[in-house]
Amino acid sequence: MPSNRTEATEITTGLAMLGFASIDRALATRPDWFINVTDTQYERLEYSRTAGTYTDDIEMAWATGQRFLQSVDGLRGRVPDRLEWKGPKKPPGWDQIPADLQVDHVYLISCKYGSNILLNTSPPRLFERHLAERSGDKFDWYARVAPEAFQALYEASCEFLDERNLPDSVTELTNEQRLVLKNGLPKGSAWPEPLQPVYQDFVNAVSQTSAQQWLSTLTTERKREEMVWRLLRLEPAPYFVLGTSVKGTPLHFRVNTPSEFRQDFRLRSFDSWNPVLGQPAVQWRADVVRRETNEITAVEGHIEIRWSQGRFAGFPEAKVYLDTPHHEVPGYVPLA
Repeated sequence: MPSNRTEATEITTGLAMLGFASIDRALATRPDWFINVTDTQYERLEYSRTAGTYTDDIEMAWATGQRFLQSVDGLRGRVPDRLEWKGPKKPPGWDQIPADLQVDHVYLISCKYGSNILLNTSPPRLFERHLAERSGDKFDWYARVAPEAFQALYEASCEFLDERNLPDSVTELTNEQRLVLKNGLPKGSAWPEPLQPVYQDFVNAVSQTSAQQWLSTLTTERKREEMVWRLLRLEPAPYFVLGTSVKGTPLHFRVNTPSEFRQDFRLRSFDSWNPVLGQPAVQWRADVVRRETNEITAVEGHIEIRWSQGRFAGFPEAKVYLDTPHHEVPGYVPLA
């Protein structure tokens, strides 16, 4: 389920496209052609509006929706007949386009307020299958790419906690036993001082091997090009990104298709490496050439590889971040 802030910004963005003079008028009307928004959600938004919660976010979301309503690349001043909020719905299949709003069955809109996260997936799906297919991954990525360092961290953690009732191997842990470690180790980003050296060895092993393994599977120019398309969320149909960057600047973009990207740009190189951060991570960079001018543009990001449910709990996830500002990303076109 979306957070209260996400819910407020996404619903407000949609309401602003419906031709109301103000958000207060829209909330008083509660339009029934805004599909999937319940009275409870309208009440939460009204409470946030009255209490001053998320005031800046709500005002920015209203301005953003108005911008799309008037844009010649968007609705061109035409109020839609139907608007669907997808926030509370889990798609029945693999929904490739990250749409939060669907306007008149035509316009797909991704709302992005204060976030530079591109996607959240499993390490095998990213580093081995290149986001090309989605399937369950019932194994531990840490145990695959850094078995010795992972085992050493496990043994050191058991010793630190004086825990003698856990199995000898980290790969033999049950879900309940993983929770013993998660709940026993101190919370926070920093590991206990006695564990920091062995944890840093673990970080370096996971990061370096993940980066190397990723590159070793991108053996052709076509595979590298497709990897860049998927990282940047370029999809077979164009869609729009509306919201604000992590620095608060407006985001009003159309995201082009791979075909459009190829017409305008040529991939020059793709690389990944260990960025030496405080947690397992992979840095990535793509250099592309603008065909019209031969100008080289770089787009960069990083991937955090971390436990999905806390230390030793759950399988690791790969969270992909965009470090390059959106307005500098090839294939992201500002709204006219």
